[in-house]
Amino acid sequence: MIRILLAEDEEAMRTYLSRALENAGYSVTSVDRGTAAIPLLEREHFDLLLSDIVMPEMDGIELAQRCAEISPATKVMFITGFAAVTLKANREAPQARVLSKPFHLKDLVLEVQRVFEDAPVMGTKQP
Repeated sequence: MIRILLAEDEEAMRTYLSRALENAGYSVTSVDRGTAAIPLLEREHFDLLLSDIVMPEMDGIELAQRCAEISPATKVMFITGFAAVTLKANREAPQARVLSKPFHLKDLVLEVQRVFEDAPVMGTKQP
């Protein structure tokens, strides 16, 4: 099962996203800030870091940079409601996908599926 670490500071959005991803068959661990994600990345394997960009203590871009150091195999996808922040994310983490708020849950699930379409998931055998 694909494991997703969700970092989103807004509780309602975190619950909403977690539920949608779990209903789509993903295993989701969620945290309310980037600093809470770091110890989890150090201890456990996640296939995807799904992070809001604007968060207290550590923004999503810094979290993605730390994730690349700690767990280079973990893919990164950002969610944000700020257009200017999207531009910064594209510049500083060009390998990451960015999904702008507002979005429909089916769009989120489709984007997550696309992240894994072309890349093997750790722990699975390739033909």
